[in-house]
Amino acid sequence: MKLAGAALAVVTLSVPALAIDSLKIMAPAGPGGGWDQTARTIQSTLQAEGLVSNIQVENVAGAGGTIGLQQFINQSSGDPEATIVGGYVMVGAVIANASPVGLGDVTPLARLTGEYVMVVVPESSPIQNAEDLAAMLQEDPGSVTWAGGSAGGADHIAAGLFAKAAGVDPALINYIPFSGGGEALAAILGNQVTVGISGYSEFSAQLDAGTVRGIGITAIEPQDYTDVPTFVEQGYEVDLQNWRMIAAAPGISEEQTNELLDVIRTMADSDTWNDELLTRGWVNTYMDGDAFAEYLAGEIEATDAILAELGISQ
Repeated sequence: MKLAGAALAVVTLSVPALAIDSLKIMAPAGPGGGWDQTARTIQSTLQAEGLVSNIQVENVAGAGGTIGLQQFINQSSGDPEATIVGGYVMVGAVIANASPVGLGDVTPLARLTGEYVMVVVPESSPIQNAEDLAAMLQEDPGSVTWAGGSAGGADHIAAGLFAKAAGVDPALINYIPFSGGGEALAAILGNQVTVGISGYSEFSAQLDAGTVRGIGITAIEPQDYTDVPTFVEQGYEVDLQNWRMIAAAPGISEEQTNELLDVIRTMADSDTWNDELLTRGWVNTYMDGDAFAEYLAGEIEATDAILAELGISQ
């Protein structure tokens, strides 16, 4: 009987304990995009690791995530099972769309992944480095056309930060927003714009093929996955990460927050999650708890300031 009991104990311990029975994850964007992929990767990882048994993902698209954010805040207050994914793009969208709610209205849990922004030029461009780009901006800001994502998004903000670091009024930059990375890339390769600006993953194939040249990346330190130098090491203080996060509903208790945070932290430490990051080309920039809450508040303040300089918010 003792042997049977011991065997039963071993079997019981080998099965992961479910920390939370069910979870709802809102992806404030349409299917297939970065936030949707993040939500569904969280879903699959939590289930694979036996951390949560029942997980539902809901897509609510529109206005840079602010429509979903407003719905989440209005309908999920006090619900310990409700979470939402989001990221840096949403910080700018809240400001640019004059949203009545913001990321300060949710309960921050963790920053999960990040991607730095890169500036590239066609291989035939005379621009060789950040100094060349700064000199062209200083001579005539309007002559430098930037192809990137939506106005007020991470790409636009990064361009503004570089202009400011180069001593140029960010409001004078000639930024051309494109609805998709493919359209922007076509403009870059067709020499229709001076530079392209987006996440590294958007340009990795062209960098490998030699059809574009990297001018700088918005990380503080050099990155292992690319030999493109940072703007910082070239003398321009440009530090920006297009990060993704998960947050809980407003109005939940500290105990409920900590329970959710324990689950997310365990997920982020798992091989399943980190294998997914490697497969998808996402950089693990995990930060949680009070440190992330403080970081988020700083990002909101800094983004508000640069968008005002870009003439997008007042």
